[in-house]
Amino acid sequence: MEYVTRIVIIGGGPGGYEAALVAAQLGAEVTVVDRDGLGGASVLTDCVPSKTLIATAEVMTSFGSSYEELGIIVEDGTPDPDNPARVVGVDLGKVNRRVKRLALAQSHDITAAVTRAGARVLRGRGRLEPNQASGGTRQVVVETAGGEEERLTADAVLIATGGKPRELPDARPDGERILNWTQVYDLEEQPEELIVVGSGVTGAEFAGAYQALGSRVTLVSSRDRVLPGEDPDAAVVLEDVFRRRGMNVMSRSRAASAKRVGDRVEVTLSDGRVITGSHCLMAVGAVPNTSGIGLEEAGVVLKDSGHIRTDRVSRTSAPGVYAAGDCTGVFALASVAAMQGRIAMYHFLGETVAPLDLKTVSANVFTDPEIATVGYTQADVDAGRIDARAVKLPLLRNARAKMQGVRDGFVKLFCRPGTGIVVGGVVVAPRASELIHPISIAVDNNLTVEQIANTFTVYPSLSGSIGEVARQLQTRKAAEGG
Repeated sequence: MEYVTRIVIIGGGPGGYEAALVAAQLGAEVTVVDRDGLGGASVLTDCVPSKTLIATAEVMTSFGSSYEELGIIVEDGTPDPDNPARVVGVDLGKVNRRVKRLALAQSHDITAAVTRAGARVLRGRGRLEPNQASGGTRQVVVETAGGEEERLTADAVLIATGGKPRELPDARPDGERILNWTQVYDLEEQPEELIVVGSGVTGAEFAGAYQALGSRVTLVSSRDRVLPGEDPDAAVVLEDVFRRRGMNVMSRSRAASAKRVGDRVEVTLSDGRVITGSHCLMAVGAVPNTSGIGLEEAGVVLKDSGHIRTDRVSRTSAPGVYAAGDCTGVFALASVAAMQGRIAMYHFLGETVAPLDLKTVSANVFTDPEIATVGYTQADVDAGRIDARAVKLPLLRNARAKMQGVRDGFVKLFCRPGTGIVVGGVVVAPRASELIHPISIAVDNNLTVEQIANTFTVYPSLSGSIGEVARQLQTRKAAEGG
């Protein structure tokens, strides 16, 4: 009888379900243990829901800004001689019901795909047995949704348990007025005054979205600027847009506590100042779901932050145990989680696999304008981690941008001074998430600025700025004798 490799995956997010698809296609016997539905937080409470909400916000931004410049007048039928172009309103309850419906549909589609591939989906909570691997296998105990206990034997286990919103001791969400990012989709009415605590990617995305939907937003940032981890030129553009649209951005302001006072929320800052609003969204980072599942007892080493320590092929310190996704703290992106999961299965099942290369990862901040990045960053150049030349070209010079009423944004490329090889890029623009792809191809394949510059682009198009900035880098390289 031919032996079949048994794989148990704990967690059904992108890292887990992509790993399941790969392992099943390679002939393994796969069981996915998942509590809430395949897709994980990415599909059910984070990426898919937030970007669905942002899609509505993008439409509202268009009505409120560029339409007037394009000569379009939007009226709701209410006579108002002082304001003939009245703003279209939003039914937040209807928006959120659509958000939940789409998230659930996506989860069902993923479950169907995993099941069709031949994997078993087991609803419940899994944990590793504390004893060391015996005979090259691992034991996973599952507390099923029905309250029973099932024991699984695995040749390899993948931990893909994700993360959850971090909570401040004196600002616990109540799901009504003080919210984390998983709870905002239960709102039936638009927050009149929303305080967003945290100016990282999550905080910036929600602050921009609710501002566009019609809320008065205060963004509390403990750092000098919004998006402290992003390209500084991009962050400056976004903060300027936020302020121009009426957002109250409070820099160098750290929240110490948040509490409800009737139908209001009071947020106390570390310097004693108190700000109030109708709602407060806490976006102060995430913590990994790694406690209580037997990891350390099974020999899996955790970082001080609680994340699982992995190598570039997703192995943990324990034989036969791999990890992928937000629980590893490598890069909190669904695409990275999926790649980690696929790499883990390819590696364990003996397929050829390239180790994870974070310098080829493309990422996007879904604000308006969007901020997309790939490869080496301005911080890498400034810190001397790489010798690179950079050119930034504002979108104001782009013909298509002018036609569309786009004023904010730019394209920036980084290349090696001698060879001209493209090593990174930043795009700040509408749909930057789509425009970054050609730069990602260049970074991943070691293309040069000459190759980018000599490739045809459509005229007029926003992507034409990528070709133009490459030509400017090419000219600079020639002037420097490279």
